[in-house]
Amino acid sequence: MASAARGEERKRRKGEGGPGQGERILCAALTRPAAIACVLAAVLFAGCGGDIKVPESDQTARRGAELFYERCSGCHTFEAANAYGSKASGQLQGGERTNGPNFDVRKEKRDDVLFAIRNGGFSGAIMPANIVTGDDAEAVADFLEKYSGRGGGATDDVTAGGQSE
Repeated sequence: MASAARGEERKRRKGEGGPGQGERILCAALTRPAAIACVLAAVLFAGCGGDIKVPESDQTARRGAELFYERCSGCHTFEAANAYGSKASGQLQGGERTNGPNFDVRKEKRDDVLFAIRNGGFSGAIMPANIVTGDDAEAVADFLEKYSGRGGGATDDVTAGGQSE
């Protein structure tokens, strides 16, 4: 019954030039199959961009890598965590204030990582203190100690940003 009423409404408004209330508008330039293809492509490509390179069997380090990606990738580069936030290699001019060390080339010890996490880096200038806490901080520290300094980056600068955090 409702569809019959909509059909009558459509016939009545046909000469008015616009769709009735509740009717779907589909751009004539974009057909339904093309719209569906665009949505599917967006869904498929949304997951692209790299993966965390820590095996799921190494649960603590994997959790640390996921946390590092979520909380630290804006300022630090570490390929194992799919993080690319440090100053680009080869960039000669000063970087942004938020360019943290590149952990692809800089090896870290667990206790140093925990100190930096708790105190906002070593200089205390920009890194937020306690960006992760408790077991999460321990997982990030374990991950950095195990995977940092393996040379995944393309620079020899120990900080890749000129920073010493």
